[in-house]
Amino acid sequence: MRLFCYPFKTIIYSLFLFVIISQDSYGQSYGLGFSSYGAVQDKRTALDLSPGKTMCFKGDFQISFEMSFLPNNPTYFGYVLRIIENDQRNIDLVYNAQVAKNHFNMIIGEKLSNISFDIDSNKLFNQWNKLVIKFDVDHSRIIFYSGHSSFIQNGVHLKRNACYKILFGVNNYDKFQTTDTPPMKVRDIRLAENGKLKYNWPLNEKNGNIAHEVIEQNDGAVVNPLWITAMHHDWQFVKNITVNGTASIAFNAQKGVLYIVGNDSLYSYSVGNLQWHNALYQGGKLVLNTGNQSIYNPFDKNLYNFYTDQKILSKYNFNTHGWDKKFAFSPETNYWHVNKFFSNVDTSLYVLGGYGHLVYKNNVQQFHLNSHKWQSINSKGDFFMPRYLSALGTTVQGDTAYVLGGYGNSSGQQILNPKNMYDMMRFTVKDKRFKKLFELKVKDEDFAFANSLVIDEKAKMYYALVYPQHKYNSSLQLLTGSLTKPSYTLIGGTIPYAFHDTHSFADLYYCPTSKKFIAVTLLRSPNNQTSINIYTLLSPPYGTVSHISIIESKRYWYYIIGTALALAVFAILLYKKRRKKPVKQSEVLPVEQPEPVNTVQQPVELQDTNTEHAVFNNGHFKNSILLFGDLQVFDAEGTEITKYFTPLIKELFLMILLYSIRWGRGLSSEKLNEILWYDKSAKSARNNRSVNIAKLKNLLDKMTHCHLSKETGYWKIDIDYNNIYVDYYTYLNIVKDKKELDVKRVKDLSAITQRGNFLSNIEYEWLDTFKSEISNEVIDTYMHFAQSDKIAHDPELLIELANFIFYFDPVNEEAMVMKCKALSGLGKHSLAKHAFEAFTKEYKIIYGEEFKKAFHAILE
Repeated sequence: MRLFCYPFKTIIYSLFLFVIISQDSYGQSYGLGFSSYGAVQDKRTALDLSPGKTMCFKGDFQISFEMSFLPNNPTYFGYVLRIIENDQRNIDLVYNAQVAKNHFNMIIGEKLSNISFDIDSNKLFNQWNKLVIKFDVDHSRIIFYSGHSSFIQNGVHLKRNACYKILFGVNNYDKFQTTDTPPMKVRDIRLAENGKLKYNWPLNEKNGNIAHEVIEQNDGAVVNPLWITAMHHDWQFVKNITVNGTASIAFNAQKGVLYIVGNDSLYSYSVGNLQWHNALYQGGKLVLNTGNQSIYNPFDKNLYNFYTDQKILSKYNFNTHGWDKKFAFSPETNYWHVNKFFSNVDTSLYVLGGYGHLVYKNNVQQFHLNSHKWQSINSKGDFFMPRYLSALGTTVQGDTAYVLGGYGNSSGQQILNPKNMYDMMRFTVKDKRFKKLFELKVKDEDFAFANSLVIDEKAKMYYALVYPQHKYNSSLQLLTGSLTKPSYTLIGGTIPYAFHDTHSFADLYYCPTSKKFIAVTLLRSPNNQTSINIYTLLSPPYGTVSHISIIESKRYWYYIIGTALALAVFAILLYKKRRKKPVKQSEVLPVEQPEPVNTVQQPVELQDTNTEHAVFNNGHFKNSILLFGDLQVFDAEGTEITKYFTPLIKELFLMILLYSIRWGRGLSSEKLNEILWYDKSAKSARNNRSVNIAKLKNLLDKMTHCHLSKETGYWKIDIDYNNIYVDYYTYLNIVKDKKELDVKRVKDLSAITQRGNFLSNIEYEWLDTFKSEISNEVIDTYMHFAQSDKIAHDPELLIELANFIFYFDPVNEEAMVMKCKALSGLGKHSLAKHAFEAFTKEYKIIYGEEFKKAFHAILE
């Protein structure tokens, strides 16, 4: 790894910053959310970057920001950004979901400009998207950048020394007022003038109505803010509702709907669109005995209510608004706070544990939906201690259940010293076996658990709500931990919880479409009514207080520091630099990032580009696999077949291909299952793998001299490289032996890498290692050749090599020194000074500090 080609102080600074952040906000999200049509007009969000004044610019300037949409809202329309020039002309970025395509439009005055585009909906709702608007005063044009594309509007008649008002969302500014804004979130707004960063509003506040500007303290003003940081830390109160009867709750995670079962009505709340609905039962009231519980079955998509004492399961009909079975009145239950789950393995409801009449239970009961039989299960394996107030969560198919903690004792008798327990028990449906996995080490205040665990199978993590059960005015807090280790972490803020033992109930759910945790508390009153409070928290949650087990705590800081160092180096090595490309009016250009604000990197003129392994047909490759830049696959006829690779087949293909080329042996079936079908049972994973392997074979058959095999026990793509060109294979042959480098091989390497960074538009977790290795190797190769005797007296080639390096690392100090010395040696002193100044500007933008060395010092 080429660590020392970067200023060492930068690595230390990055490490220090990461460690500081990690103590409180590891993985936190930030930004400003905008209330939209879900709120009345005067409750919608506005951001004014310069309240009470305008911002003036002498020449060129650009504004950049990151944005994303808030999901599951009824209407997506309105002003993302409004820029007002000299209080006379508006330049707007507007989103309109009603049009067929190009939902984003730039409007200048009262006319649509040539700038219109789309952002993939998956990216728009699930990740941050960087947008840049450059005001090119000299050429009287606006250049807009979105992702990998740029757009241009000529003839805008921009003026020097103009003053601007910059507004996000709704605004009430003079004649430019609007109440229309899409439900969005924005962060990291930057303004640069003539290539120099002038203002920066990170929008990382937790509260208040001030958007702090961190360079010139030019603070902005916010009306009705939704601070994203707070929404990931502080539970948001949604609603209090009081219903008749001993109510119970259930959650449909697939649709994001919370059900509240009262004795006369079913209430439903949509987490996504925030809508409430209630349906009065047809056929009379439902008797809800104390201790009843409700559960939604994701496999048959039905809502059920059950009462364990009477061994009755009643199903709700969403069409007729009635229940298929009735319950007899019972004064008190033997099964308070039971845990429950549905299993798709045997189409059954399982009920575990509970408490009643001074006895803690460890019963496992099963109700088979097809036979309608209710039976007790004689469980096997480790002893499941009698308990209640525990949390349970399952895998996707319900084949495995995890039960965490609770309150009880080994005898089940309340009189014999009950206590809090913190064991993680795993129950497998197939063999009805319990296994104790570990026990949490709790040193502080004891706590019990809300009824459900949220299981993240992929990360092998769980989430739970915990609370001190020994006091009435208690509070709930989110806890997360590993399914394999006895460590846990308390996360985020707290929720008030009135705990009155069997009169109270709390539960935790997760809505994947809205990416929200839902916490619900219930308190039954003496007059047979239930008060219900609902709260939500955006995922991922942050703000931690760590409670690590004794063994884990010894390694905790080593883990943080090691991870910090790795991430700091990785982030620096992967920072990309793209060449400036000319643009034409209304033309969409494939670019990696906005037009640079300096000229560190000059366009590289390549000669003698190596294409000896590529076979062309009317400008197209035959039998070729191109991995640098965008993924492209060409068959034997020169037809591009990349579009036939579905997302899953594409990942399957790339995994097997890269492991085949890089390591020579491919991947095992088990490894493929672990990465691609981690959420499937062994049988389901095997079936999915077989189907997709067959599809991949059919695609590869279109390419001669390339086939998928498993002769060695590993899935491998065998390629005849004399007949098929793979740029990654050629790249490896160039960099593997740096002693054999010459001018031709270096230019062959640059021809490959100039297509773009390795699989630039594809992001997989397992792919990061490949990308990092390639970035390191490319820079190492160029630097090794630059320092060799082969080009010691060729300043022109040294300049070209420096430009190659800048393509991957725009603030590589060694490359800058090499370029400046070479230019100076050629007598081009002004160009050398210009290259140095451009480097220092880029350095200041990236690191936020001045480059310490002077121009004359680097030439010495």
